[in-house]
Amino acid sequence: MSRQVRYPGTVRFAHLIPAPTSAPELVVVHDERYVAARALGANYATLQQLIEAGGEAVDQLRAAAAAAPADAWQDLANVSYGPAILGAPIVLAVGLNYDEHASELSLDNDSGPVLFSLFPNSLGAHNGEVPIPVHISEEVDYEGELGVVIGRAAKNVTADEALDYVFGYTVINDITARNVQFQEPQWSRCKSFDGFTPVGPVVVTADEIPDPQALAITTDVDGLRVQDSTTGFMVRTVAELIASISQSLTLLPGTVISTGSPGGAGRSRKPPLYLVPGTEVTVSIENVGVLTSHCTRA
Repeated sequence: MSRQVRYPGTVRFAHLIPAPTSAPELVVVHDERYVAARALGANYATLQQLIEAGGEAVDQLRAAAAAAPADAWQDLANVSYGPAILGAPIVLAVGLNYDEHASELSLDNDSGPVLFSLFPNSLGAHNGEVPIPVHISEEVDYEGELGVVIGRAAKNVTADEALDYVFGYTVINDITARNVQFQEPQWSRCKSFDGFTPVGPVVVTADEIPDPQALAITTDVDGLRVQDSTTGFMVRTVAELIASISQSLTLLPGTVISTGSPGGAGRSRKPPLYLVPGTEVTVSIENVGVLTSHCTRA
């Protein structure tokens, strides 16, 4: 009889690309190993499909992973990732949610959550490439952020109950063309160039993160630590953001909220530190993951 993998109640999800010409597929990740959802009998190609199927489907997949024999699991080393988020109803980003970041950009964050959307073409993967459009911007900046994935429809929820609507958490680098940002009254385009939203490598289920306001968050550019903070410095907590946004619109299952960046942006450094072809950027969030991106010429 095959030995079972010792498997905790919590699970992490990712999209892996099994072959260069293959589409990303949903996998369950545990302890540097993974098993494909389809190998567990789950007919979900993406995490979005699983979330839409509901909590019972997630529990079934969790149980199947717990019962999977050791030879069903494969090593994560040298695999190719797809974006941890695929097919979300929308990716919402929150601007100026850390006082230090608002101050370094000389922008006001007193009026309420600053919201904008990130376009699907901007989504990128762990260890993927970020094309730098040097013909448009030589002021491309990094922003390490905690991403929140909504698990069920949220409308008119209170801050006290808001975390009950969270499916999980991930790591996001909200890359920004600063010159475009300050030329236009909206921020979606400056942050939605192709590949400007790396996300992953995994989505961690919410039960693994009891307090999303107690997570260390760092960003390194070519080995230099440029952001070093905690989610405890958010102006509006994850729960407060969900509650506030849900008063005016329904947050659909799978909606992603990028919750803002701490201080230390490249624009604020002297001299400024912008991303260029050849730069490597790594965003780390405690107990959530480590997301690395490689900048190339667009």
